[in-house]
Amino acid sequence: MMKTLRLTLLLIAGFALGNALAADLPNPHASPSAGAASGPLKPGKKAPAAPVKLIDINSATLKQLKTLPGIGDAEAKQIIAHRPYMTKTELVTKGVLPTGPFLSLKRQVVAMPPKRSAKAHP
Repeated sequence: MMKTLRLTLLLIAGFALGNALAADLPNPHASPSAGAASGPLKPGKKAPAAPVKLIDINSATLKQLKTLPGIGDAEAKQIIAHRPYMTKTELVTKGVLPTGPFLSLKRQVVAMPPKRSAKAHP
């Protein structure tokens, strides 16, 4: 009988603890307009980042490339001179940019495959 009582108490304590922990979690069944999104941010919470417009290193102009962090006239000209790129990491493997500057802009660039002209195919 004592074992049954202990087990019952452990189950009740576990259930209470689980509910207390779950109270801190967002409710996946709540409607998106209910509460949290419209209220002020709590300390330690960050606002969602604005979407970044990706720059295609295969088609960007000199002016567009210069908007990237750490890219000036010389770097932008080097990027253009070494086109086309299969992947954005070729900026480093082809020796166009050192690793440090590449790491600061890698989330802002993309290497889209060059468009084929209609004349190239019979």
